[in-house]
Amino acid sequence: MKKGLSLITLSVLATSVFFQNCATLGSMEKHREELKFQVDPTPLEVHGDSIKVKITGKFPEKYFAKTVTVDAIPTLTYAGGESAFKTASFKGEKATGNGDAIPYKMGKSFTYTATIPYVAGMETSSLELRIKGAKGSKTASFPGINIGKGVITTPYLMKSDDKVITSKDALVRSTNKTHEAKIIFAKNSSVVDAKELKDADITDFTKVLKEISSNTKITINSIELISYASPEGELVRNDSLGVERARAGKKVVMDMLKKEKMDVLFGSKVNMVPNGEDWEGFRAAMETSNIGDREIIIRILQREADADKREAEIKNISKTYEEIEETILPSLRRCVIRINYTEMGLSDTELQEIGKSAPGSLTYEEGLKAASLTDDMNTKISILKAAEAKANGDYRASNNLGVVYFEQGKVADAGKQFEKAYGMKKNVETSNNFGTSKRLGGDRNGALKLFNESGSNESKYNKGMIFIANGDYSSAVNTMSGEKTFNSALAKMLKGDNAGAKADLDASKDGSAEADYLRAIICARSNDASGVSSNIKSAVKKNGALTEKFKKDLEFEKFQSALN
Repeated sequence: MKKGLSLITLSVLATSVFFQNCATLGSMEKHREELKFQVDPTPLEVHGDSIKVKITGKFPEKYFAKTVTVDAIPTLTYAGGESAFKTASFKGEKATGNGDAIPYKMGKSFTYTATIPYVAGMETSSLELRIKGAKGSKTASFPGINIGKGVITTPYLMKSDDKVITSKDALVRSTNKTHEAKIIFAKNSSVVDAKELKDADITDFTKVLKEISSNTKITINSIELISYASPEGELVRNDSLGVERARAGKKVVMDMLKKEKMDVLFGSKVNMVPNGEDWEGFRAAMETSNIGDREIIIRILQREADADKREAEIKNISKTYEEIEETILPSLRRCVIRINYTEMGLSDTELQEIGKSAPGSLTYEEGLKAASLTDDMNTKISILKAAEAKANGDYRASNNLGVVYFEQGKVADAGKQFEKAYGMKKNVETSNNFGTSKRLGGDRNGALKLFNESGSNESKYNKGMIFIANGDYSSAVNTMSGEKTFNSALAKMLKGDNAGAKADLDASKDGSAEADYLRAIICARSNDASGVSSNIKSAVKKNGALTEKFKKDLEFEKFQSALN
């Protein structure tokens, strides 16, 4: 853009008519050529939805008549309306009323600045200077003097490419599980009572093992024989008893496996884990028992670390110990047969198939995962709505449903979902996403607050769009740092970094008509006529509607032959 363009003197050509009717003002008319005023910028530009004008100039010595007053009103006229900047008032040193007093002998420089809101249509406009003058009781108004034309609206090229964040699922594909059976032994014995082998957990062991092993989603990791002795008697004997009971348990398991012809398949997975006295089991059983001296015994266990001393103190409570021998110790003389296995969940293919046919049958986490696996928007919506309806759901289904609507261009529907998710939980993704709906709804301040709450890389980029809209291009460049997009290029160009803007736009791989148009502006600002021509022709080829925009766009005032 041009800046500092000399303009017609402050309406001197207009005010001369007025001055010629006032004999004492003849000198003002005579020296009107000495009035040189400048408008900055030329053409005017939109910054933050506003248009700011700066006019500078100087009234020379012995120019401004002592009793004259002048009101100057810069006014922008455009199709359908006009907008006036604030009035600039000047007066001679002996004139009454308001205004900047201009000494007759010394003259005076002045700087005028004013701002008006941008209104659609101002890009094709005329900046006029309208004058009202007075000397004593005589007044006059004069036709507007054209001191500029049009408004550059390049910041409005900004694309709404807000970045939204999809919440992640927490689906666990593999789950480690166990199945147990138990053999109880008599006191001081490692012999398996025949009656024990008739208990349901033992008789069902091979049945359960078959069912588990036949499931293709299950892998058996090990079969453990975990044996214990009750905490009574000699410690060495109890350690040996633990080993003997583990061996007895292993024999039972191996016999069952051989009978069912599964010994080759699972025999190598059978491991003995012998233990001695089971004080932890004793403590747990005591804490849930109804024994009268329970609290006293628990304190003994907490206080005394030596096993022999523990046993002796507990036995001293003779009546209670009899109850312990009868109700607690028998269950501790045992060998636990434990199957350790891993169960795999649904595969991606299965999740996709069920997501299409019966999304409501998926668990919450499966639903979130299934929605992420399909590109079909309608399927995504169906799955996420089913997940959102589940009682154990949280903010994520609502947030992700909002993302789908956003990607479909359903901004209002997305906004409702983002607001709902934000109300359920305020975090990185919900703050960012709700901020995008605020920004697109015109609430820049509300959006900025939410983006600051989020602190994500996505929200930093989204803040950059607010800064562009606010005319703060330096902040936009800073917060978009690291991104290579149309908007990051626009921000750099508006800041004055044409080379950086071109580099970002090239790196963005944006081949749209709008990107070509922006490239043409960068070339125009770099005085690259051939670049303007090639990029404008490419833009117009992709989008013919840009032809008229190019013809009116003052960015290309001296390149209008580019389409020829």
